[in-house]
Amino acid sequence: MSRRSGARSMPCPADARQDQEPRFAGLDLLASAVVLLDGQGHAVHMNLAAEQLFQISWRRHAAEKFSSIFVDGSAIDSLLAEASSNRFDEIRTEMALERPGHAPLELHAVAVRTEEPRDGVLVEFRETDYRHRQDREAHLLGSAEANRELVRNLAHEIKNPLGGLRGAAQLLELELESPDLREYTQVIIKEADRLQALVDRLLAPHRKARRPAPLNIHEVCERVRLVVQSEFPESLEIHRDYDASLPEFDGDKEQLIQALLNLVRNAAQAMDGKGIIELRTRVARLVTIDRKVCKLALELHVIDNGPGIPEEIRERVFFPLVSGREGGSGLGLSIAQSFVQQHGGLIDCESRPGRTDFRVLLPLA
Repeated sequence: MSRRSGARSMPCPADARQDQEPRFAGLDLLASAVVLLDGQGHAVHMNLAAEQLFQISWRRHAAEKFSSIFVDGSAIDSLLAEASSNRFDEIRTEMALERPGHAPLELHAVAVRTEEPRDGVLVEFRETDYRHRQDREAHLLGSAEANRELVRNLAHEIKNPLGGLRGAAQLLELELESPDLREYTQVIIKEADRLQALVDRLLAPHRKARRPAPLNIHEVCERVRLVVQSEFPESLEIHRDYDASLPEFDGDKEQLIQALLNLVRNAAQAMDGKGIIELRTRVARLVTIDRKVCKLALELHVIDNGPGIPEEIRERVFFPLVSGREGGSGLGLSIAQSFVQQHGGLIDCESRPGRTDFRVLLPLA
């Protein structure tokens, strides 16, 4: 951004976007969040990454002080006060900002005083866990691929002798005259069938070929919402927070319904069907998936207020046969991750007691 000497009359914040966008268009190409504040603390401009980071619309909040949108915006006010008293040209600091109803953001901020607007500050925000999140995503993708290969090999190794075992039990049953003895062969046959069904579920994500077609993610959400709500009609609330601006994209509708159903049903079962689940959709810009920058992505959150994922399995929650629920198969989340990854996306998870957030990222462009 160029600097010019002298004060200059600025348009009022609510009407500024049309005039300011061409001048600050370059900021929208940055992956980091950038906010330009005037001397009164209003956001003269927010780039797209900042809108995404704070989950706000710049147009909607342009007339408010930027610090007022947070539970405690004193750190922003302090930066402005120091800038107006010429205490720094550039400062780097750590701060925590929390919007009402949202998780706190731990941020590294770089603030630079500007000559225009007068007494203004240009602030660049980066999440302090950005690199950690990238490393975790890479670990998730690598682990998922290794797990898929292990599951395929293991399932095939089990399937062949399992068929022979069942066939031998059927032949033996034909030779037995005693009904009491045939009860034992029936146990063998039924257990073989149960294991066969488990193997089929393990192999299911790898057998189904994608059938992409234009779809609306909210149709997927509504189908899943109705199914899960009918399973827990009295004590489970499913709230919707949809971004109607999300475009259609090519995807396999049945696979995505199954993936989302597994996530929502998992949340409901973790709360014993008593609690609140929120389905939230957003447009994400300039996000990284598998170390590739996507200009545009779909961000779908499944948030519940349950007890959270047990710490001992939190890092392994997408592994096959890992479950924190008694009687759980441990396949639902693994299958969901496989289907989403077949669409070039990723599921990650943040969990603490009272809030578990499964985030589905799907590239749009």
